[in-house]
Amino acid sequence: MAGLGSSNYWEDLRKQARQLENELDLKLVSFSKLCTSYSSSRDGRRSDTSDTTPLLNNSTQDRMFETMSVEIEQLLAKLTAVNDKMAEYTNAPGTSSLNAALMHTLQRHRDILQDYTHEFHKTKGNFLAIREREDLLGSVRKDIETYKSGSGVNNRRTELFLKEHEHLRNSDRLMDDTISIAMATKENMTSQRGMLKSIQSRVNTLANRFPTINNLIQRINLRKRRDSLILGSVIGLCTILLLLYAFH
Repeated sequence: MAGLGSSNYWEDLRKQARQLENELDLKLVSFSKLCTSYSSSRDGRRSDTSDTTPLLNNSTQDRMFETMSVEIEQLLAKLTAVNDKMAEYTNAPGTSSLNAALMHTLQRHRDILQDYTHEFHKTKGNFLAIREREDLLGSVRKDIETYKSGSGVNNRRTELFLKEHEHLRNSDRLMDDTISIAMATKENMTSQRGMLKSIQSRVNTLANRFPTINNLIQRINLRKRRDSLILGSVIGLCTILLLLYAFH
């Protein structure tokens, strides 16, 4: 390879490695903050029952996570390629006198690459574990809320059924009271009718003996019929009103 023995080539490789390492360091710091903010926003959403939306919602964080993962993987791949070129340079003819120093430098860059790779996979694994756990908890909370909502509907239905049952019981009780009053009224009127018939028979006997008394009795009978009609109408109206109130 042309220029393998040139020190400028080695310095260029070291410069590329340091630049990639600096970029990776910044990316990994931002990546770690993203994962931390993702966990914090999830915790905040669990504790906050309001409908307010976080400034950075989890769907946006998921997209940022995927984008940053790809970018870091690309930087790691580039740094790996630079380290491979540096290793190839240390094995080239003419570098034996500098081989110890070059190998020390190469090993340091390899350690940095290994640390960054380990940190990336650790942070990524933590992020995925948090997201999986929160998705599971979210599903459980949703099932609980659905169950509570269904239980609330059932409780309201039960309450309505109990109220309707109580209303029907009150209506039955009122109907029984109404029927009892009507029966007592009927017995009272029957008793009064018997008494009136007995009185009327005596009055008729007197009327047959005295014509003037007979005319008076006829007037009394007319007034009695009129009073009976009025009383019957009042009783009928009261009965109808009670029935309407009972079935309302």
